[in-house]
Amino acid sequence: MSDAPLATSKDSGLKIYLRLLSYVRPYVLLFALSIFGFLIFAATQPMLGYILKYFVDGLSNPESSLFSGVPYLKDWPWLAQLKLLQAVPLLIVMIALWQGIGSFLGNYFLAKVSLGLVHDLRLALFNNLLTLPNRYYDTHNSGHLISRITYNVTMVTGAATDAIKVVVREGMTVIFLFATLLMMNWKLTMVMIAILPLIGWMVTTASKKFRKQSKKIQVSMGDVTHVSSEAIQGYRVMRSFGGETYEQQRFLSASSSNRDKQLRMTKTGAIYTPMLQLVIYSAMAVLMFLVLFMRGDASAGDLVAYITLAGLLPKPIRQLSEVSSTVQKGLAGAESIFEQLDELPELDQGTVERERVVGRLEVRGLSYSYPGTEKQVLNDISFVAEPGQMVALVGRSGSGKSTLASLIPRFYQHEQGQILLDDLGIEQYRLRNLRQHIALVTQHVVLFNDTITNNIAYGDLADASAEQVRQAAEEAYAAEFIDKLPEGYDTQVGENGVLLSGGQRQRLAIARALLKNAPLLILDEATSALDTESERHIQGALDEVMKGRTTLVIAHRLSTIEKADLILVMDQGQIVERGTHDQLLALNGYYARLHAHDFAEDAPESKA
Repeated sequence: MSDAPLATSKDSGLKIYLRLLSYVRPYVLLFALSIFGFLIFAATQPMLGYILKYFVDGLSNPESSLFSGVPYLKDWPWLAQLKLLQAVPLLIVMIALWQGIGSFLGNYFLAKVSLGLVHDLRLALFNNLLTLPNRYYDTHNSGHLISRITYNVTMVTGAATDAIKVVVREGMTVIFLFATLLMMNWKLTMVMIAILPLIGWMVTTASKKFRKQSKKIQVSMGDVTHVSSEAIQGYRVMRSFGGETYEQQRFLSASSSNRDKQLRMTKTGAIYTPMLQLVIYSAMAVLMFLVLFMRGDASAGDLVAYITLAGLLPKPIRQLSEVSSTVQKGLAGAESIFEQLDELPELDQGTVERERVVGRLEVRGLSYSYPGTEKQVLNDISFVAEPGQMVALVGRSGSGKSTLASLIPRFYQHEQGQILLDDLGIEQYRLRNLRQHIALVTQHVVLFNDTITNNIAYGDLADASAEQVRQAAEEAYAAEFIDKLPEGYDTQVGENGVLLSGGQRQRLAIARALLKNAPLLILDEATSALDTESERHIQGALDEVMKGRTTLVIAHRLSTIEKADLILVMDQGQIVERGTHDQLLALNGYYARLHAHDFAEDAPESKA
């Protein structure tokens, strides 16, 4: 990409900027009001400078009339006879008032546009995140995704609104000042215009540097967010294993990298701005020499006004040149934002919606490899789970059990083989409808920083009554600990349920599955991380939740799946044995060895 022709990068920059401006479309009226305000502000700048002409001329003759010799003011004698003594102070106040109105209109309405844009882009990014496929989350760390929503968006709005504010306000100021200077003395003004190509070249050169440096800053900012997020989420592991020093070093490295890149960009600006000022003031020096040398018959007021107006030019020109850095930061941010927004959402070509399914699950000749890898995780898997049956998957870690569980709700898309729910391929169901028929309970329970009630009645279940929530909690053996909590069902569970034990969190997840009342239940290692006491409670809850449902159970502990109607033993992505618990023990093969090993591990616990 770095070897692309320069024209292409310019075109893409323009394309990105135009796309960015399309987000301003809903605010076009507010934006127009803002630009109108800045035009008023810009027009008052040369007026204030030009007033000095009358002030200097008034020093020698304060009684002279401001509008003497203007024929069309005969009807307003008080205006025709207005003396410089009264007119100059009055005009300054009026211009300042007019400038204040313009400044208010420009800044206030631009702020409304800018904040609206931040809001819209954040919503677009967040809503887009909710539609992206699992593989996107697998290949992008959360810190960088969060950084886009927080940091990159503010950079982008700077390019879309603040930069336009400077371009309009300072750009029009420069145009009005040049127009006034041309009217006063066009020959001298041409000296100033002669340096514009040099300024343009300097701006273009600096822009390229700013764009490159800004991209690096945004990546490093994502690293800072990522390291912080991991340390906060994993604080228990960090403290248990003495990882404080390691995390300090990681954060120091990420923050130092961000600081160095920010400093590099500041250094570029710090060198570039004085160089630009030197060019502009050199032109001013030549101009002042020419004014003194070619004075002619101009009045002192004319010369002072001309020099003052010329002296007002460097500030807006400098600000116009600095806007390049804001635009380049914004373009770098916009690039990463649009890159995410252009990601294809989860594939959903299904058209079928069923209110309720019986729950017959059939897998035929299913093979699967993760995108970008050649190794098959699943190889020719076939089985049938009849309505109300319990099918268990057992095998070593990495044998493909959890991958199979992820394919059924279409978290990943399979291409070889078929998965059928009620004799219809799962890809034919609308995604949302398919997932409504499936309840999932995993080893890694996800709870939100909310009340117990809202964690059980989550998402589609939010309309459930308090009685239904209570009943689900009782059936999941969760009511016994919930009733002991100070605020009962209104207790806040903390981030990811940190205020609850592992067994309590697991029971809330089961209560959520019970409340969903889905005909197909997937239990992915739902008890593997629990102690014996917690497992006893949860096993009772699981027995309750499995009644009348087709259940797919993935378990390390074979004690949890002895009652299964069908046990599938998996190894390296293949089913190597199948049958009931007794049948598989009688085979004295792979399952029997697993069972013997599992029994040996559990024996000391049972004696305790």
